[in-house]
Amino acid sequence: MKIKDGFMLRQVCDDYMVIPVGTNSIEFKSVIRLNETGAFLFERLKSETTEEALVSEMLDEYNVEKDVATKDIDIFVENLKNAGILE
Repeated sequence: MKIKDGFMLRQVCDDYMVIPVGTNSIEFKSVIRLNETGAFLFERLKSETTEEALVSEMLDEYNVEKDVATKDIDIFVENLKNAGILE
């Protein structure tokens, strides 16, 4: 899975925003706000990856239990799928 073309991550002060560009800006009428962890995951999703790889990278980067990371990533990925941002 990976982020579809036409979505960019931008930092505005302490917030991270997923912004549609090109033709996506016509169809996708909102901006998604992410925290630092969401931005970390979004960056990794720019390239083809798996949920297992995301969990591994999150465990390397953050002090978090594996089951918590897995659950949070499942929710994050599902939200991106529902928003139509993931391939």
